[in-house]
Amino acid sequence: MFHNAEEVLLIASVILFLSIFAGKAGFRFGLPTLLIFLGVGMLFGSDGFGIQFNDPSIAQFIGMLALSIILFSGGMDTKISEIKPIAAQGVVLATVGVLATTFITGGFIYWMSSLLGDHYLRMSLPESLLLAAVMSSTDSASVFSILRSKGVYLKERLRPTLELESGSNDPMAYMLTLLLITYIQMGGMNIGEAIFSLVVQLGLGALAGFVLGKLTVVIMNRINIDNASLYPILLMAITFFTFAATTLCKGNGYLAVYIAGLVVGNSKIIHKKSIGTFFDGFTWLWQIVMFLALGLLVNPHELLPVAPIGLTVGVFMILFARPISVFLCLIPFRNFTTKAKLYISWVGLRGAVPIIFATYPLIAGIEGASIIFNVVFFITILSLLIQGTTVTQAAKWLGLVDEPERKDAFGIDLPEEIKSAMSEIEITPAVLTHGNKLMQLTLPDHTLAVMVKRNGRYFIPKGNTELQENDKLLMISDNDDALLQAYESLGITDYTMKKN
Repeated sequence: MFHNAEEVLLIASVILFLSIFAGKAGFRFGLPTLLIFLGVGMLFGSDGFGIQFNDPSIAQFIGMLALSIILFSGGMDTKISEIKPIAAQGVVLATVGVLATTFITGGFIYWMSSLLGDHYLRMSLPESLLLAAVMSSTDSASVFSILRSKGVYLKERLRPTLELESGSNDPMAYMLTLLLITYIQMGGMNIGEAIFSLVVQLGLGALAGFVLGKLTVVIMNRINIDNASLYPILLMAITFFTFAATTLCKGNGYLAVYIAGLVVGNSKIIHKKSIGTFFDGFTWLWQIVMFLALGLLVNPHELLPVAPIGLTVGVFMILFARPISVFLCLIPFRNFTTKAKLYISWVGLRGAVPIIFATYPLIAGIEGASIIFNVVFFITILSLLIQGTTVTQAAKWLGLVDEPERKDAFGIDLPEEIKSAMSEIEITPAVLTHGNKLMQLTLPDHTLAVMVKRNGRYFIPKGNTELQENDKLLMISDNDDALLQAYESLGITDYTMKKN
């Protein structure tokens, strides 16, 4: 179709431009970004503008690279202090929940297949379980892109719970998919061997992720590269190495990169802020490329024949399989209300990962693999349309919307090498009773008021600067305890504190 490299580059840049602008427009209407990118890919595909892309191996390779970066970046952005109180719940949802969803949905597909006969879909029990396993992981990342764009915050630690589940449930779905493919190809498998394989993959993945994550921190802090721009590239190389090396050693690479990212993100490393900025942009690039590739891979006209089975299975998963799995998994835990469990059930979106996993049966040559791929694609779109567009409203209906976190007025972070405390305070009438000039405020030694924000304008204060109500002051001190005592004596209650 294309005659030279320039044409390929031109088309690729146009698709990226259109994806970004379409994604921006989608935010305004509450549409998941994934759905927009998939739609753009389908628009340019064989049933649209005619770009021919029908190689599942390339799509799978793109997905593997993208998921490595996405999971590592997700681990880096996850604070252990936030997930620690709900770690057990998140892990149970990511493992037992995936297993329960697979068997509940797989049983339903097999029952429906037997009931319908050959009219729509005829599957054996292992094939039914394979289809269910491919769809068993969730994609909460798209949910939080919507929640954040709408400024919605959730109660009952729902955000870290869902993020932990979505970041760590891909390995279980991946292993179940591979095990069931092997079972179908071999005509059977020893259950003990299957369980042992699951345990080995999870154990090796977790161990490799932790060890390589710790090793990464040491390397990043001691390698001493003169060009700071090379540090993000080094970390990217380590990410791909972690995935590949773990997978070749029969461990789960997806779990390894997530845990490695968790270790790195919660450790002190050099140039951490610039590395985080790089990975944010790099993650978005890989998400766009992955979603576009998957959109190009599907032939939309092939989705119509599977629409009845896709609609039936999709609705069953949304209304029955996911809620049953969530409520069963959370029985031992008492820190979630019924409303919170209902919301966790509703936010079980299907995303790019199930579509990527659906390429494995295609490459393995499983009979009916093309039908599995099209059903999974259809259910993913259905899930994003039904659940993805209602996550904000569902939180409001269930009364789970929390007060928004206070935003920093200055948005400044100190390098970790500087052992100081930085805080932002707001000037209130109570503070002004101690004097309306900066020099009249009693502050501890080695404390500086470095900037004032007033009516959207910033300026550097002096000792005789007159303070006004609602002024925001940026303070830096090397004695945070004394500074907090000074705030208490001045009647300052509205402040934020960042410590290195």
